[in-house]
Amino acid sequence: MRHFVSIFNESVKTHWNLPAVSNFGGVTYTYAQLAEGVAKYHILFEGAGIKKGDKVALYARNSAEWVIAYFATLTYEAVTVPFLPDFLPAAVAELGEFSECKLIIADDIAISGLKENGENISRLQKSAGFAGIINVKDISVDTACDKTLEKAHDSIEDTFKSLYPSGMSAADVNYYKEERDPEAIVEISFTSGTTSATSKGVVLPARSLSVNLDFAKREIPAAVEGHIFAILPMAHMFGQTFDVLFPLSSGCHVYVMPGKPTPARLLGGLGAVKPFMFLTVPMVVEKIFKSKVFPATRKFPAKFLLKVPGLDRIVLNKIKRALLTAFGNGFTTGLIIGGAALNREVEDLLKRMNFPYVVGYGMTECGPLISYRDKSEYVKYSCGTKAHPIELRIDSANPRRVLGEIQVKGDAVMLGYYKNEEATKAAFTKDGWLKTGDMGVVDSKENLFIKGRCKNMILTGSGQNIYPEEIEDKINNLPYVIESLVVGRKNAVVALVVADYEGGNKAGLTDEQVEQSINESVLALNSELAAYSKIGYVETRREPFEKTPKQSIRRFMYS
Repeated sequence: MRHFVSIFNESVKTHWNLPAVSNFGGVTYTYAQLAEGVAKYHILFEGAGIKKGDKVALYARNSAEWVIAYFATLTYEAVTVPFLPDFLPAAVAELGEFSECKLIIADDIAISGLKENGENISRLQKSAGFAGIINVKDISVDTACDKTLEKAHDSIEDTFKSLYPSGMSAADVNYYKEERDPEAIVEISFTSGTTSATSKGVVLPARSLSVNLDFAKREIPAAVEGHIFAILPMAHMFGQTFDVLFPLSSGCHVYVMPGKPTPARLLGGLGAVKPFMFLTVPMVVEKIFKSKVFPATRKFPAKFLLKVPGLDRIVLNKIKRALLTAFGNGFTTGLIIGGAALNREVEDLLKRMNFPYVVGYGMTECGPLISYRDKSEYVKYSCGTKAHPIELRIDSANPRRVLGEIQVKGDAVMLGYYKNEEATKAAFTKDGWLKTGDMGVVDSKENLFIKGRCKNMILTGSGQNIYPEEIEDKINNLPYVIESLVVGRKNAVVALVVADYEGGNKAGLTDEQVEQSINESVLALNSELAAYSKIGYVETRREPFEKTPKQSIRRFMYS
C-alpha cells in the first residue's frame, strides 16, 4: 500500500501540463498551476509558524480553490479539518477552538458568517496559537491575530521567486521527501455542525486515505484526461476521496460545480462535461426518475409495452439512450451511488435497461469505502462486496438469513473520535471491530444487503422489529409524495409524508384532495405489509424534512 501523498506527487509530475481542476464555467488550473498554488500555501504556512501535525481548517463551499488548499494542507503534513459549508459559524468557531486549529481557510460567505457575530472571531482569536483566517479565493489575509501571518503573506511572491527563479517545474515537486508514518493523523472530519459536545471528530490516519485511494486506482477505471463533474460536498469523505483525491491522483480533470445542483443546472453541467463517472446520492437519481422517467413509463403505450417480453426492450433502450445523453454520453464507469439506499423501483428500471451503475456503501469512519462492486458484477439491491483489504462481518448467528449489525476491521478504519474516549470505546466491539450501526445480511457470494439503521428500528409491543426504510421506499413511489418518514408513536406505526401539493394542483386536485389521495394510497400499502408493521395513520406536511449534508433525514427530530 503506497502512501496517498506519494501517489498524488507522482500524478502532478506526470500530468504537469494537463488541466487538473476547474470551476465549472470559470477558471481552470493545470496540474502545474495547482502545484504553484500548493507551493505558495506552503510558504505561507511556514512563515506563519504552522508546523507538521498542526490543524488547519477548511470552511468553504466547493471550488477549485478549495481543492488547492486541501492538497496544500495534506502535502505540508498538517492535519486538515474540513467543515461543511452549512455548518453554523458559531459551531465552526467552537469546533475550531476544540480541535485546536491554527488557521482557518474560508470563502467570502463563510468569513462573513464568522464575522457577523463578534463572539465567533473573539473565541478563535483567544485560542492558543491561532494565527488567523485566510481567504481561499486568493490566499489573502482576512483576519490576523498578530503581524506574523501578514508578514508571511506579504513575502509569498518574493520567496516563491527566490525558490523558483526560472519558474516552477515538475522536477521541483517533491511532496514525499521521506517515508511517512501510515498511522500519522491527516484529517479530523466532524460528523455534524453543532457543538463540540455533540459532534464527533473522526480521526483519520494516513493509511485510511491511502487504502481507499489504492482500492479506487485498482478497481475503478480512470482514463488520463477523463472528466469528473463534482457536486458532492468536498468536506464530506465520499466527495473528497472520489471526486478530489482519486481523480487528481490519476491525471483526470475535475470540474467543480459551485452552489446547489438544481436539476436544470445539474443536467446542463453533465451534458457539457461528459464525465466518465458521476458520484451522486440516491436523492438526485430519484428526482430525475420521478420528474423525467416515471411519468413516461406509467402512460400508454409505454406502460403496456414494458409488460411484454421483447417489446419492453423498445421502451427500455429509448429510456437508456435518453438518460445516457442527459448524463453526457461519456460514461465508461457510470453512476456510483452512495450515502443511502436507492429506491427499489428506480433500481429495478436501471437494472432492466442495463444502465451502468453501482451502489456502494461507506462511512466517514472508514475514509469512507466499505463495500463496492464493479458494474459488470454488481447485484441488484446490494452494496457490492467488501472493498480493499477490509474485513467485514455480520453480528448474527446466521449472517445469510438473520439480520445483524455490520462490523468492519482493517487499515481503512479510523483511530477514534477526537478527544472523546467514551464515544471511541462505544464505537468498537471488545475484540476490535468497528460497529457501523447498520443492519444487514450477506449472500453466498458475500454481496452485502443493508436493511436499515440499528437506531431507526421500531420495536413493537409484541417484540417484532420494523425497519422503516423498507416501508418508506414503497411510500416514496406513490403519487404526490415527495418524501416520507415512518416512525413509531404510542404503539402505532405512523407515516409522515411531505406532499407534492404543486404537482397535485397542476393535475386539477385541491390540497384536500391531494391529502386524501396520499392517505388512501399509503394505507392501501398495508395489504403488502406484515400485520405488525401496518401503518396506523398518515400525517401530511408541506415543509421538507431537515437533512444532513449527505441528504439523509434527521430522524431524531420527528420521532
